Amino acid sequence: MNPEDIELTATPVGRDLLLVISGGVRHIGAASTAYLNGERVEVQTSAVPHHKEHTISEDIAIRVAEALNRTVTVVMGIHYDDLTKEGIKEVVEIVNNKVIQYLAQQM
Repeated sequence: MNPEDIELTATPVGRDLLLVISGGVRHIGAASTAYLNGERVEVQTSAVPHHKEHTISEDIAIRVAEALNRTVTVVMGIHYDDLTKEGIKEVVEIVNNKVIQYLAQQM
């Protein structure tokens, strides 16, 4: 695994935002859309069977939608062969740090 290999790409879509987070063998493992419904942020997720990205794409979509007050779709696909539990934690930490850095640039 190479931490520099994980990328977060942001594309404005009108008022909305598309975030693509990928690394390793890039693919689409999950897509989560968070949107404002009155005072609440709601999220809908579609996950490809046997993929685990939805476990973090939902949280990221909600956090970014709340922070930026806009609809956000996160499409995520990260795969490294034979990743250990520690490796998975490292990937999640890298992704969360990239999201924090992105949000800091937007404020």
